[in-house]
Amino acid sequence: MSARAVTLTFLGAAGTVTGSKYLLTVGERHVLVDAGVFQGEKRWRLKNWDAFPVDPATISDVVVTHAHTDHIGYLPALVARGFGGPVWLTEGSARIGEIVLRDAGKLQVEAAEDARRGGWSRHRDPRPMFDLADVERTLPLLRTVGFETDVDLGDGLVGRWVRAGHILGSASVRLEVDDSSVLFSGDLGRHDHPILKPRGTPRGARYVVCESTYGDREHPEPEVEHEVMSSAILRTLARGGLVVIPAFAVDRTQGVLRVLVTMMREGRIPEVPVAVDSPMALKVLDVYRDESLGELREDVDVDDFTGLPTLIEAASSQESRALNGRFEPMIIVASSGMAEGGRVLHHLARLLPDRRNTVILTGFQAAGTRGRALQEGAGSVKINGRYIRVRAEIVRDDEFSVHADASDLMDWLRSLEPGPETVFVTHGEPEVAARFAARVGEELDRTAVVPRYGEVVSLA
Repeated sequence: MSARAVTLTFLGAAGTVTGSKYLLTVGERHVLVDAGVFQGEKRWRLKNWDAFPVDPATISDVVVTHAHTDHIGYLPALVARGFGGPVWLTEGSARIGEIVLRDAGKLQVEAAEDARRGGWSRHRDPRPMFDLADVERTLPLLRTVGFETDVDLGDGLVGRWVRAGHILGSASVRLEVDDSSVLFSGDLGRHDHPILKPRGTPRGARYVVCESTYGDREHPEPEVEHEVMSSAILRTLARGGLVVIPAFAVDRTQGVLRVLVTMMREGRIPEVPVAVDSPMALKVLDVYRDESLGELREDVDVDDFTGLPTLIEAASSQESRALNGRFEPMIIVASSGMAEGGRVLHHLARLLPDRRNTVILTGFQAAGTRGRALQEGAGSVKINGRYIRVRAEIVRDDEFSVHADASDLMDWLRSLEPGPETVFVTHGEPEVAARFAARVGEELDRTAVVPRYGEVVSLA
């Protein structure tokens, strides 16, 4: 029998940091690795609405590295367009993914309704990309796998998930078929995640698809951790202001809470109320509390990120609105981390115009997001169709990232045995990906390329 053609098509995270989607074609079979939505710049967000390059009904499986929206948020749209195959992912990713997808469906419906009522959509009758019914049809397709276990995906295709140390359940995934193998890094964590067990070392592959989010920089490792945050909180409290921390519901909120617990225990900041205003973050927090998953570091206890003297869990919309009516000094942690949606928007709309308040950014801010605009000193930002003046102090704490930095990425690539023949550098802004690819080529003496959006390469 003649060998089957094996190709890889880059349908996301190519030319941008979001929208991770890679189409592996083996003969006539289509397997999609990750199914993320595009975020950030409008030219990329519009691609979420394009017809999918292949008929979703012809995709046999989806393989997931982890449950961030830019890696799984497109799944219900695929289902709405005809996909009905299994979605393979770890138990932790399935638990988090159920929460993320239900929240995404709710936000899609709400955003369409808000645009209809506010009249700021260019469409007369704005519709969501998918709805809650599409999400509920997606969830039964999830199939869980264990770490470090070969999984027979049928037709000679074998997958293996290895801890990536990025968020709970995150993995690098190696796929092997016939005489070809390809390893997808997913989003890699740093060498020491503050809460979760560290990443593992997968078996090498002939081809590696490696992320490059922080491929041109090193994370700070100061003697006193998060001094930027503690100083900003103290300044704000002295002014009688409030602190709002936009934070991703998955992993980042838990990391922020851990730091606040530590600071209060050490007396670096006073014991003030801390509100988590995100139903999704609170549900994710419950998953992190579930020690049966075996994801926490051995030296970390649940109380290390939940043991605050006054923790306000604003699950309902009424509890969220009640926070909006409070003016005494407090810290509000709300999603989303790039200020693109969620409850953080109404806090920003209220707090940004007042110089007493502070916004602390805790992670990567993609081009085109409100978070990036605030980071770059914008005098105003648009929220729900209205421009809001920015007078509040804007602070960036770079120590929270659980993305591998340039050295972490290089260490991971060096650890692979056998070493790759070709490294495809993705999931980075263009200039960052190009610099990292050049470094891989120079230091590891491997072919390293930055694929274009829609590019097809042969893996046979």
